[in-house]
Amino acid sequence: MAKLTATQVASLAKRDAKKHTDGGGLYFCVRNAGSPYWMLRYSHAGKRREATLGAYPALSLAEARLRAENMKKDLREGRDPLVEKQKRQTPDIQTTRQLFDDWYQSDLTKRLQHPQIPKRIYTKEIDPVIGNYPINDVTPKDIRRIIQRVVESGRPTIANDTLMYLKQLFRHGMKLGLCNTNPAAPFTATDAGGLEHSRERALTPEEIQHAFEVFRQNISSFGRDNYLACCLFLVLGVRKSELCEALWEEFDLDAAVWELPAHRSKTGTAISIPLPTQAVEWLATLKGFACGSAYVFPARRASKRPHMGPDTLNRAISKLFGRETGRKRQPPNKMGDLEHFTVHDLRRTFRSLAAAEGVPSHVAERCLNHKLKGVEGIYDRHDYFLQRKDAHEKVANKALSFLAGN
Repeated sequence: MAKLTATQVASLAKRDAKKHTDGGGLYFCVRNAGSPYWMLRYSHAGKRREATLGAYPALSLAEARLRAENMKKDLREGRDPLVEKQKRQTPDIQTTRQLFDDWYQSDLTKRLQHPQIPKRIYTKEIDPVIGNYPINDVTPKDIRRIIQRVVESGRPTIANDTLMYLKQLFRHGMKLGLCNTNPAAPFTATDAGGLEHSRERALTPEEIQHAFEVFRQNISSFGRDNYLACCLFLVLGVRKSELCEALWEEFDLDAAVWELPAHRSKTGTAISIPLPTQAVEWLATLKGFACGSAYVFPARRASKRPHMGPDTLNRAISKLFGRETGRKRQPPNKMGDLEHFTVHDLRRTFRSLAAAEGVPSHVAERCLNHKLKGVEGIYDRHDYFLQRKDAHEKVANKALSFLAGN
């Protein structure tokens, strides 16, 4: 059969859908919708295969023949052209940073509800040390250096998380055949932050009064928005990311309700959070501070994230305790003998205050947006909105006596 000519191909491209052979397995394929394209039909390992070479007219007749010949060369050498094509299309991954980017896009974003957590730890703790390193150049000594930097900064939990993500990152590299060993594999929690114990810190009424009084005394450096955020955590009991990343569109201050969407809830389920009177007043004040931002707590300086960072509040609190990461000369301790606490401890304090006010356990658990356990969790779909509203009001009224002058 005679081979096609460039003139024939241009004419055939305007006709009805059909496959036209150029010989040797190369076909010019015209379809009813979309551009015509070139296709190579071949057999490999006893299987009939078809490989798309490219669209016409971007790929000319001469270029299609050349591409087909290159694929046939792979066949003669025992390689499947489709497999070789996929290899050429695979991103070139050489450095640790490129490995993380591939892991993040191909795995973390699909598997995790909050992939930004490992991304934040990689960006802050790992990338500055080995981001530019070729993957196979990373050694256990480099892993130890990363872990020690975090440990020496006084963040044992983050040290454990960093080690965990390092192991997973290089395990991903091994899956892709980019490294033969995992340099993080020999290390354990003992080398990082040690075995973690569940925190049980909840502030007593006296501690709440003392801490918030210190906040107010140092309001110019601590920040009015930080102060109001801590007030909200105390009376709402929500998670740090849920409030720090909150959008104004989620709030109806007139109805005193916060509609937390499913994609921002740790449980993956949307929840309506009743707002006590004090919380509505604090949020109205924050709206003025936001200066038109879509976020309740907009970022205060140029950054990749448009909202308050995940460590901002804890850093501000720690500074009042005389702890400031990354500085040799530490600030004065203005909290006195008060035991150190974090934002998450305010969430736990809400639970303690709710119990003290006689709020039933199952209602308090729903206030925390916890899924109810056991048979009750399976069969009781009631959201307890009115009961939760009453619980938040009780806790807020109690807390207000500790927050005089807010």
